[in-house]
Amino acid sequence: MPTGKVKFYDKDKGFGFVSRDDGGDVFVPKAALPEGVEELKAGTRLEFGVAAGKRGEQALSVRILDAPATLSSSSKRPAEELQIMVEDTIKLIELKVQPSLRRGKHPDRETGRKVAQILRAIASELES
Repeated sequence: MPTGKVKFYDKDKGFGFVSRDDGGDVFVPKAALPEGVEELKAGTRLEFGVAAGKRGEQALSVRILDAPATLSSSSKRPAEELQIMVEDTIKLIELKVQPSLRRGKHPDRETGRKVAQILRAIASELES
């Protein structure tokens, strides 16, 4: 069976592409993923069957060989550092976001973008 690495996979669209080790790209539909797998991360090594499709090769019965190492698992912050980040974020929200909301307005776009970015980073740390 051919092997390769995931180039990309779009979970919302339900497909992606794999670069074969022996050259060329293969279309990977959601239906070819193993049971219980909803998406593939770029760099994941796969083994798969191949069938000729209307637009080229298409993967069949994908088997995951190994997943790429994730940065989040190797760079998890200490709990004390995360606690300081949460406290600082609370202060930022109290000083920059709440006053606007109390006046019935949203915070300015730049403030909203920065706060959202910080909240996503904290959420990511909490999930890891």
